[in-house]
Amino acid sequence: KQIFKEGEGKNLGPCSGPNRQRDLCTFCTISLDQEEVFRTKVFDKSLSPFYGEDFYFEIPRPFQCLSFYVFAKGVFQRDLPVGKVSIRKEELCKFSGKEHWFGLQPVDPNSEVQVGVSQSLVAFVSPRIIECHGLPLISGQNCDSYATVSLVGPARFDQKKTKVKKKTSDPQFEETFYFEVTRPNSYTKKSHFQVEEEDIEKLEIKVDLWNNGNLAQDVFLGETRVSVKILRNDHIHRAWYLLQPKGNGKSKTDDLGSLRLNVTYTEDNVLPSACYTPLRTLLLKSPDIKPISASAAHILGDICRERYEAVLPVVRLLLHHSRLVSFVSAIAALELENTQEANTIFRGNSLATRCIDDMMKIVGRSYLTVTLKPVLDEICESNKTCEIDPIKLKEGDNVEVNKENLQGYVQKVFSSITQSSSSCPPLMCDVFRSLRQLASKRFPDDPHVQYSAVSSFVFLRFFAVAVLSPHTFQLRPHHPDLEVSRTLTLISKTIQTLGSWGSLSKNKLVCMSYQSVNMPTNQFINLSLCVCQSTCLLCHSFYLYLFNYREVQKRAQGRKRIGKKNFKKRWLRVTNRELSYHKHRGKEALCIMPVKNIRAVEKLDESAFNRKNMFQVLHSEKPLYVQAGNCVEASEWVEVLSQVSRCNPDRMGTYHPSAYLAGAWLCCRSLSDSQPGCKPCTPTLLANLQLDIDCDRETERIFSLFTSSYSKLQKMEDACASIAVYQGPPREQDDYSLFTIQDSKETFHTVRQITHILKELQNEHDTRSGTAQYGSQ
Repeated sequence: KQIFKEGEGKNLGPCSGPNRQRDLCTFCTISLDQEEVFRTKVFDKSLSPFYGEDFYFEIPRPFQCLSFYVFAKGVFQRDLPVGKVSIRKEELCKFSGKEHWFGLQPVDPNSEVQVGVSQSLVAFVSPRIIECHGLPLISGQNCDSYATVSLVGPARFDQKKTKVKKKTSDPQFEETFYFEVTRPNSYTKKSHFQVEEEDIEKLEIKVDLWNNGNLAQDVFLGETRVSVKILRNDHIHRAWYLLQPKGNGKSKTDDLGSLRLNVTYTEDNVLPSACYTPLRTLLLKSPDIKPISASAAHILGDICRERYEAVLPVVRLLLHHSRLVSFVSAIAALELENTQEANTIFRGNSLATRCIDDMMKIVGRSYLTVTLKPVLDEICESNKTCEIDPIKLKEGDNVEVNKENLQGYVQKVFSSITQSSSSCPPLMCDVFRSLRQLASKRFPDDPHVQYSAVSSFVFLRFFAVAVLSPHTFQLRPHHPDLEVSRTLTLISKTIQTLGSWGSLSKNKLVCMSYQSVNMPTNQFINLSLCVCQSTCLLCHSFYLYLFNYREVQKRAQGRKRIGKKNFKKRWLRVTNRELSYHKHRGKEALCIMPVKNIRAVEKLDESAFNRKNMFQVLHSEKPLYVQAGNCVEASEWVEVLSQVSRCNPDRMGTYHPSAYLAGAWLCCRSLSDSQPGCKPCTPTLLANLQLDIDCDRETERIFSLFTSSYSKLQKMEDACASIAVYQGPPREQDDYSLFTIQDSKETFHTVRQITHILKELQNEHDTRSGTAQYGSQ
């Protein structure tokens, strides 16, 4: 499942009254149910901010509701909620891929559904509350939950309460409650009675779920209402029900403004691997098809050229099977055939440039970390002013000092790039060498084209983008503030200029001569292309510094008791050499664990400490138990630590999914703390990025893309048939001119193969599909 988002706010805050703020500094968050997974930058002093940020993430667990919260940034107090937009999972498809303005709703603690579903068994008017699933963390702890059960009618409100279930997100209640209702005249104690028809229409069972606050106020988690009339045809009704807001969330409030969102939600149902063999085989033949425009991979890019996500699964699939370089070379050669001037080489948004962009993001993440992260950390933390635009200078700024600061930063960034050739991932080197050869062959009279073909990617589309938005490449944990962001913008523009061979003479931001730029760039490109055959460990650990510092909850190692005091808030940091935790960010480490000593990294059962989002790092001493901030962070932590330690020689084959407490393992009840694990470790892969890709999932994504663009595929088939029969231009030039058809017969043959495979796969989906409704048995 994937979600993509962008947006802006309009007229934020109440329309009138004392809470109306003219200088509102706001930011937006994204939450799965009530678990925050993303936060935008703070937009300064505007009631109509344009956030304009994209966020793409894999959903690691079931969820009910996707929510967007707008907060007003507090200076001396906590951030205050302005309003929210909540979209239920079943409604996401209705909004997917379309832009909408959503009115902000008030954030009322008593109307916030925290997450979860409850299951109740209703026998006449004797409801039995069985269990609830998926409750959230409250202040970092599992819920102490209880339910109130009420029989509600026009003239009655009878309420009863369950016992409190402590420290669990999946409470098992198993309690039955009895309510007396109106009986007909024929009722006797020896016979069953039926509730009168008019009473059935009016009565309902209401279940409210609460978190017991002990000394604090109880927290409302959600409610479920079930009409008693559901029992007219059934003596017993057993079902799961989604928790809802109080009063179904209906409330009349002042206009809080609007939020414009573009949400894309995709849920793929992956079939057994054998089902995808025909489509996968056809796609992997793409690099060998002549001409390349008649291949299945190129046809997908052609009919989905307006969809940003269409290229990524093809790149991953070809990358896994070592077919990417040959495919990229073929489509780059096709693009060069239509390039008339050397100074416009690879500047458009073509299939070739999109494939190379996605390839660099996949294999080049650790390369960016090693190359740019140290200097970007210095820039963000030193906070020197670099503004050189006279219009934007503040009072007291010295433009000469600012220019000197900017030049110093640019020199450091540029030097870091040009001296990093030995760290360039081999796959990137292979692709760049191919581009260099193709460009030289296409423009033999231009001595610089072999460099501009590479620099148009590595500088303009890779390094400059990472400098501009370091948080999107996990080079920084959060958005930089406005002043630092302006500095990064100036540096990024300068890097683009330095990497653009046609604009070097126009560079006015930094005082560098043409030769001083020319030589290191030449040398960098030459050297990086010469190390393509060397083994590069860095490119295989592409999440190397993903969590340079991330706040977590850590349990004291070796403690035998379960207690809140055993968990401490710490800053966890991982590099390619060591894992450490710190009491304060950037300060001396409390504990340092060499990465080479890590024997396994696995998720930890929630039952171990009654905490969610936990994982364990198993090493030569006591295991380290860590609670991440949310489910997305927990999955990323496990991934990065597994990646960086997967080649360790002492990796474990089995592990215990729970903890050793009170003299026994909670999972297998073994009494010995040295007992080998009871569950096989998650398979670790060799240090080869290509093996980390789920080909079945990527092929299913490609199937979905072909299916959603089926009408265009039929138009391409008609265009090929028209050209083949009449040996002339297509009859409907406006429609068919959108496609690249070099060989109509070969393209027609491939399209027919794709169509046949799509029908077979759709039949497989139809035979395996099934639906389940909440509120059904």
